[in-house]
Amino acid sequence: MTNKTFLQRSHYGSMTLGIALACCLSGLPAARAQQSAVPQAVIVAQQSVTPKVSGSAQPSSLPKLIKFVVPFAPGGSNDVYARALAQKLAVKLSNTVVVENKPGAGGSIGSDLVSRAEPDGSSLLLISTSFATNAAIRNNLPFDPITSFKAVALVAKGAMVLIVGSKTPYQSVAQLIAATKDTNNTVNYSSAGMGSIGQLSVEHFKSLSSTQALHVPYQGISVAVTNMIGGNIDYMITTLASVGGQLKADLVRPIGVTSLERSKFFPGVAAIAETLPGYEVDVWWVVFAPAKTPDSVVNGLNEAIRSVSAEPDMLALFAKEGAEPTTLTPQQTAEYVKHEVERWKQVARTGRIQVN
Repeated sequence: MTNKTFLQRSHYGSMTLGIALACCLSGLPAARAQQSAVPQAVIVAQQSVTPKVSGSAQPSSLPKLIKFVVPFAPGGSNDVYARALAQKLAVKLSNTVVVENKPGAGGSIGSDLVSRAEPDGSSLLLISTSFATNAAIRNNLPFDPITSFKAVALVAKGAMVLIVGSKTPYQSVAQLIAATKDTNNTVNYSSAGMGSIGQLSVEHFKSLSSTQALHVPYQGISVAVTNMIGGNIDYMITTLASVGGQLKADLVRPIGVTSLERSKFFPGVAAIAETLPGYEVDVWWVVFAPAKTPDSVVNGLNEAIRSVSAEPDMLALFAKEGAEPTTLTPQQTAEYVKHEVERWKQVARTGRIQVN
């Protein structure tokens, strides 16, 4: 078996390489990768191996060049997962897999690019929950979130965490709800911006609990967390990855997780649903293909993605976000995403949240 991972100049767009991740998954020495790193480059993974895909789509029916489009700048979870999958799928399929970052308009630019691409499996979109929340708050998308794509795989999903400032008196979800119902209190919450999953998650929480709180949006979650530590923000709902360090340092306090049941990634933290029955929010990452991509190609990609996502190093990567891989079929993934789009549209309508 030959195993070659290299960096190639490309017209695909400006991006920063995930050097550490590439080295981890491919075995390329970090020093050598850093010497080779150049601006406007894209990771290209090639493998010469015995094909390992079985089932409805054999390797011969899959494109020899597969491009993951990430509609955000390099460095976030979408980018990290795409690059990890690119490395793994190159081995699994004996193909060349590239990653292209196309940020802008909350993910709409890259998403639209894939919706109009050749429907042969060569162009795939990897995007997170923002796909559904963006559809919920924007009326002017250049594509239809349901009919313009064919779902390939729900790569992973996981719970978020409800945190409060360490200077607040709240020790439980019940105490927070009671405080927000007390007219003598002025309670606020924060998020990474208008229409973000953090805002919509809290709006859903407020609706189910019949409470009120002032929304203080920031440009990015790190600024919001900093202001919480400083005593300016009472609570927020966010991902494990965004506050992991602050949780370990006891700078913020976790009082609930957004999954229906308690999460192994948040030991000792109760589920919000224990106090507020029916409350459930997941963050997730999905792969889409253009709408008219053949089922044989989609099914083959789904099988390959599910297979590599279950490997130990991928499990460890997902765990950093408090997430785990799923085993959903393309059809089940499509149904899941459709439900998510509809539910967040309803939350946005109830909360009168709209971004043009």
